[in-house]
Amino acid sequence: MARYPLCSTPVSLALLLAAPAMANETPVDLPAVTVQAQAATPEGETDLHTPTTSGSRLGLSALQTPASTTSLSGEQVRGRNNLTVQDAVTRTPGITFMGTPGNGGTALSARGFTGHSSTMQLYDGTRQYIGAGTVTFPVDTWSVERVDVLRGPASVLYGEGATGAVINVVPKKPFEGEIRNRLRLGYGSDDRRQAALDSGGSLADGLSYRFNLNQQASNGWVDRGESESLALSAALRWDASDDLSFTLSHDHGDQEPERYFGTPLVNGDYRESLRNRNYNVDNADVKYNDQITRLVTDWRISDTLSASNQLYYIKTQRYWRNAETYTWQPGDLVDRSDFYEIKHTQEQVGDRQSFTLDHSLFGLDSRTVVGVDYNRIHFARQHDFGSSFTDTVPLSGYGRGQYQSNDPQGYGPRERNLARQFSLFAENRTQLTERLSLVTGVRRDQVHIQRDDLLSGTSVDRSLTGENWRAGLVFELTPELSLYGQYATSTEGVSNLLTLSPSQQQFDLSDAKQTEIGLKHAFWDGRGEWTLAAYHIVKKKLLSRTTPSSPTEQIGQQSSDGLEATLELGLGQGWQLSANASFIRAEYDDFVEGSGDRSGNRPTNVPRRTANLWLNKDLGNQVEAGVGARYVDERYVNTANTVRVRGYTVVDANIGWQMLPDVRLGLELNNLFDHQYATTASSDGGQWYLGAPRSFFVTADYSF
Repeated sequence: MARYPLCSTPVSLALLLAAPAMANETPVDLPAVTVQAQAATPEGETDLHTPTTSGSRLGLSALQTPASTTSLSGEQVRGRNNLTVQDAVTRTPGITFMGTPGNGGTALSARGFTGHSSTMQLYDGTRQYIGAGTVTFPVDTWSVERVDVLRGPASVLYGEGATGAVINVVPKKPFEGEIRNRLRLGYGSDDRRQAALDSGGSLADGLSYRFNLNQQASNGWVDRGESESLALSAALRWDASDDLSFTLSHDHGDQEPERYFGTPLVNGDYRESLRNRNYNVDNADVKYNDQITRLVTDWRISDTLSASNQLYYIKTQRYWRNAETYTWQPGDLVDRSDFYEIKHTQEQVGDRQSFTLDHSLFGLDSRTVVGVDYNRIHFARQHDFGSSFTDTVPLSGYGRGQYQSNDPQGYGPRERNLARQFSLFAENRTQLTERLSLVTGVRRDQVHIQRDDLLSGTSVDRSLTGENWRAGLVFELTPELSLYGQYATSTEGVSNLLTLSPSQQQFDLSDAKQTEIGLKHAFWDGRGEWTLAAYHIVKKKLLSRTTPSSPTEQIGQQSSDGLEATLELGLGQGWQLSANASFIRAEYDDFVEGSGDRSGNRPTNVPRRTANLWLNKDLGNQVEAGVGARYVDERYVNTANTVRVRGYTVVDANIGWQMLPDVRLGLELNNLFDHQYATTASSDGGQWYLGAPRSFFVTADYSF
């Protein structure tokens, strides 16, 4: 296995560029994208006046958007010990982690709907289609400028597959001015190390760049848990004139994550002594490679009309070779099964063109965005799924052995899929009165999918159509307080569109509808803000049956009701509080599968309650500290609701010292009380995927 050379020196982005006292100090991060923020907001942070990139293409702030949104700056993300985008967004209301190696370790649950088919991730506004449920880019948060979250159905904005939430990751962008650099070196528990660089500025008049490089590696907290990653992001911007600019960028990610597939329960109970056991085979392998190349053109045609185009090419590759299922047997033995070798290769070429027009509509101020999306996606899969090989290892051991397969067909190409997607979309905001605005949107998607079975030589294809819309009213009670209500729709495939089986291709898209009301309020001269949202979502056309023995039909229904609340508050004397909580009541209204009637049961991996807290304190003498807690209620792991995985609370902390104007030291402490917990579990509940134990990470940042 190739190793990336890393320096093992103290580091950390550790602390909180969020503390108000830092606003007047020399910033450590490079300049951020200009946003409309109140002066009281520390540099780089977001507030309710910040335009949200996920909630609309109209450039609306959170206060102007009739939906529940959250914006996190890169400083906030990295200042709260978040190594991944998933770490960051699960600190926002109602979103929880349910990642496993099989889904790339990135799957999420939001508003009662789970997985990549319901929680869509964008990269700078571009959707990455998912061949078989794995999204692993971006690799980390070093190159992230901000993360915007939109909760609830959003197919009207981004197409099929966005019922629970949309997460838009915005990378750091080129900026004009003197070239500035930031170097980070880090070292911590389990021989974790990091070497990273962020550089940007002007190369010539009208020509600027941004370059980010991050190398990480670790020996891991489980036996044979080595991991390493390399993330590279480069962008070059040319301002051809005051009204026309071109940005060419390339992002690259290589990952070899921990080859850990969970810990077996012993007679239904978790045994703490097994925490660092790894039951995978010695020659297990997991690799992810992602490449994204984009050309973005922004053209201000006139004072009232502008155009934007994004042309892109995305290539992803995935490889697994593991023994994935571990079952305890009397005598303290473990049966290993599901010996799988899998490779996915996917290429996506697409283009998005939009026009934004400021105009008058029936004498009212109005802004309209119209556009078109096109994507062509090739997906190929190789595997040996026919293997039934099993073996047995001691519970007290560490697995080991070699990968074996008895698939009569062997490892080789099994299927090839092609999808072509085309959509037309439009959004509008009209100021009905001085205080009341109407935000609407429509979208029509046409998707043609073709699946070729390379073993049988057969091919099946299907065209699917999705039509979605939303309408929302925003009433400005005061310039800092808005009340909103909205109705929105979404569509989803009955499974992943690119890999639908021939029988699944015969079904239409499932559809969902949401009603939502909420309040957003900034107060105390910008030092505080709070939001409250209540929603009801119904998803229809689930695959279900009339009775357990009846044929599968598209007759099922699922619903969720929920409340979400957030609070951001500057308490004075250097204290800053961030808190949120959510309550979800989700259930299958009408759902029957072959093993029984699940109507009235809660969907899998959906907790009823979640909460997050982060508290910062400026300690003076250029020192600041932070502590945070994450709470997730218990969840069911099967549709029968007979097996649960228990809830958990994890506490993290950090401290940072601006030792010199250009040198910052930090210390991150994760899982401070060394809580043993499961992030998710296998569908039979017999195998838990454990969260990481207590660890530390020291960082040193040098700006020059």
